[in-house]
Order: sequence, then C-alpha cells, then structure tokens
Amino acid sequence: MNQGPVSGTPDPPRPRDPRTATPAPEANGPDGDPAGPEATSVPPLPPDPGPAPGSPAPARDGRRGAVVAALMLCMALAALDGTIVSTAVPQIVGDLGGFSYFSWLFAGYLLAVTVTLPVYGKLSDTLGRKPVLVIGAALFLAGSLLCALAWDMTSLIAFRVVQGLGGGALQGTVQTLAADLYPLKERPRIQARLSTVWALSAVAGPGLGGVIATYADWRWIFLVNLPVGAVALWLIVRHLHEPARERTGPRPPVDWAGALGVFCCGAVLLTALVQGGVAWEWLSTPSLALLATGVVLAGATVLVERRAADPVIPGWVWRRRTIAAVNLALGCLGLLMVAPTVFLPTYAQSVLGLAPVAAGFVLSVMTLSWPVAAALSQHVYRRIGFRDTALVGSGAATLVLLAFPLLPYPGSGWQPALLMLALGAALGLFQLPLIVGVQSTVGWAERGTTTASVLFCRQIGQTLGAALLGAVANAVLTARLGTSGDLDAVARALDEPSAMAPATADALRRAVDAAVETVHLGAACAGA
Repeated sequence: MNQGPVSGTPDPPRPRDPRTATPAPEANGPDGDPAGPEATSVPPLPPDPGPAPGSPAPARDGRRGAVVAALMLCMALAALDGTIVSTAVPQIVGDLGGFSYFSWLFAGYLLAVTVTLPVYGKLSDTLGRKPVLVIGAALFLAGSLLCALAWDMTSLIAFRVVQGLGGGALQGTVQTLAADLYPLKERPRIQARLSTVWALSAVAGPGLGGVIATYADWRWIFLVNLPVGAVALWLIVRHLHEPARERTGPRPPVDWAGALGVFCCGAVLLTALVQGGVAWEWLSTPSLALLATGVVLAGATVLVERRAADPVIPGWVWRRRTIAAVNLALGCLGLLMVAPTVFLPTYAQSVLGLAPVAAGFVLSVMTLSWPVAAALSQHVYRRIGFRDTALVGSGAATLVLLAFPLLPYPGSGWQPALLMLALGAALGLFQLPLIVGVQSTVGWAERGTTTASVLFCRQIGQTLGAALLGAVANAVLTARLGTSGDLDAVARALDEPSAMAPATADALRRAVDAAVETVHLGAACAGA
C-alpha cells in the first residue's frame, strides 16, 4: 500500500447541488440558479470523490491524520493569540509602560489577520496551499519570538502585527485545506473538529494567559507558541503534498498591486471602526479623515482589481448569488456574535455579581453545544439542504437573542448560561452548513478565494458589530444615567459597589442591564 504524502482530493467531472447533495446539471449554478459565464467555468467537484489512484483510502491514511493534527495546532495557535493577552495586560503594562495605547495589542493583531485573509486566499489558489501555510506559520512564529523580545509597548504592538500577518494565513488556509483533504460527506466532521479547537482555544486563552503571567512571565505567553508551531510546521512540510495541477496556459502574475490596495484600504477602514468612539469621537476629525481616506482607497482598489489579469478579490465572489449570500450571512453571524462574546461577561459580573471565572463559564458553555450541533448538522442538511439548515440555525439564534431581554432582573447565572447553550447549538447549525455548502460549489482553483471571502466577511461583521453595538450600549447608558455613559467605566465602578450608595449601585446595574438587553435586540436583527 502506498504510504506517500497525503494530498487533496481530485477535482472530478460534475458539480453538486448544495441543496440536494446530488450531481447538478452543468448549466445551473449552486442552489439551482443560472450559473452565468463565470460559474460554468468553475472546476467541478465530484459527487463523492474517492482516493487518488494508487493512494490509500483516506480514512486509513495515517499521513492525512498527521496533516489534520497540524491543521488543528495551527487553528489553536491562531485562536489562542487573539485572546490570550487580555488577562496579562496589567503585567505587560507594568513592565513596558504604554497604558494609553495598550488596546492596540488586540486591534493590531485583529487588523492584520482580517486584511490579509483575502490576499492569502488568492495566493493559496495561485501558488498552492502548502507554500502559503508554511510562510504563514513561519511569520507567526517569527512574530511570536519578536513579541517575547519586545522592549517597549510600541515594539510589542508592531510585532503583534507581524503575528497577525501570519495568523491570517493560518485561519484561511486551514479551512481550505480541510475541504481539499475530505470529500463532501466527510467535511462536516473535520470542520466540526476545527470549530471545536477554535472555540476551546479562544475561551481558554484568557485563563491560560492569566496563569502564565501570574506564575511565570508574560513573555512566555508568546514563547509557548514556538514548540507547538514548530511541530505543526514540521508535520506540514513532512506530510503534506499537493499534486501538480494541469494548466491550460501560463500562470497569471500575482496581483501585488491589488493585494497592497486591499491591505491598505482594509487597515484604514478597520482602524476607523475599531478606534471610533474609543480613542476619539465618531464625528471627530481623526475619525472622519480615516473614513474618507478608506473610501478613496477602496475606490482605487476597485479600479486596480478591474484591470488586473488575476485579481485578489475577483468579481465573481460578489456576482455569484450563492457566494454573495453566504458572505452576507457570515457577516451577520460575526455581528451577532459580538453581543454574547463582548457584552455578556460584563453583564454577568456587573449585573449578576459573578466572579470573573464564573462569568467566563456563562459564556463558555456555548462551546459545548456548538461543535456537537455542527457535527450533527450533516444529518439535517442531507435531508433539507444547506440553505434550509442554515435558516433553521439563524432563526433559532434570533429567538435566543430575543429571549435575553426576558430574563429577570437581577436573575441567576444559570439563566444566561442556558441561553448560551441554546445559542451555541443554533450557531452550529448556522455556520457550518454555509461553509461546507459554499466550498462544495467551487473547485480547487477557487476554493481558497471563496473560503477566505466568507471568513473575511465574518471578521468584518465582528469589527462592525463591536463598533455599532458599542455605540448602542453607550447611548442607552447615557439615556438611563442622564450623563455621558461608557459601559467599561460603569463596569469598573461596579467592581467596588461598597464605595457607593446602594441606590446608586442599583441604578448603575439597571443601566447596564438595559444596555446589554438592547445590544442583544440589535444582534437579533442581524440574525433575522
């Protein structure tokens, strides 16, 4: 039996209808829509691709298992480093200073990951998954080492951006490779595993960071990435092999001008969204200047992409109705996820009076039901299709978010925890069928771009949601308190309720309760 390196599944003769999981007529695009000239040229996928000739059955291929282990390690690293720094901020600021701009430790990483997703997606389609993943992992590890050697806050933020440049490759390419390695009927299982790794890593990040900062040194938060990342990198180099793909003509040049335009435009606009209402007022000169610059850069990027032979963000990403619909749906998912992940911990501590660990548990129960529902979603969409399964999940998520304002005041911790358990199950039915479904409508040569586009839209939704819902929360606080309201400031004041009169503390709690309820209602609108 051949024990050569594992490779992705081949692209066979006919596409699949994402609603019925049966071969679709070549004249039609996904969901039975007319495909149009671009869709008819999509490299087709098989009804159920088997192993390549001369290779072992995928289920028994130990080398594929090694690659999957590497993908999970990469996913864990990318997720951990988005949250692990949060609980170590006091130690980092005490050592390096720079308290006034420490928020860029998170924003810099997030911005770099988000704006590079479409670039890496296109590069993985053009150059192959392996070189992009290897370069991304190497960048991430180099950034981690540099972060551990940082001498002040400015250098640490700069090195966090380097980390994010690698993290963008890890996020997008891992999801794409998972679709390459597994046929359609097995993809929900691997995607559910990756979702589990992501969720557990993101939730465990703050706790792990706090333990490391308390019992060791904050620099070890970044140093622990090195051995884990080195193992993942070795497994990828040793076991992942992509077969040569036949080309009908010369490879088009890489659209570096478009990549630079996407990077600059995304960085400026996301900076305006992340810092608006935080570092400056929304209608202040810096905010308006950044937004205007972003719009100009966006227009220039569109012109560059239209003239490019092989653009970073091709027009078919937005013209094909199925891909455009999934992009919009994942953007809404990113927005609605802001309500529980950003505002629920504040609610649990300020309104319910829970300790930070207990407040984290209220949110983390969502990670118990999400992967289970994601793994079981294949049994649902095989009966009713990808689209209807996602509609069931989004409808259930909307109902859960609408139920949040019905919780009693002040209530008990188990009540929001139960809602988060239900929300995790709903989102498992919502997200996974969309990703698996949209990946099944394109061939190998377009899968990286397609996967990156939906992940990019999810990240944009999260950023936009944090800005919009944060503004909503502060507006509600202002209306309830009769003065300028800031959710973080009110939450810090409630950390020491004994320092104020009981009536004042109760008024602040009720104001936070009203703000978080309104935020969940706004998130429900995104789910609808």
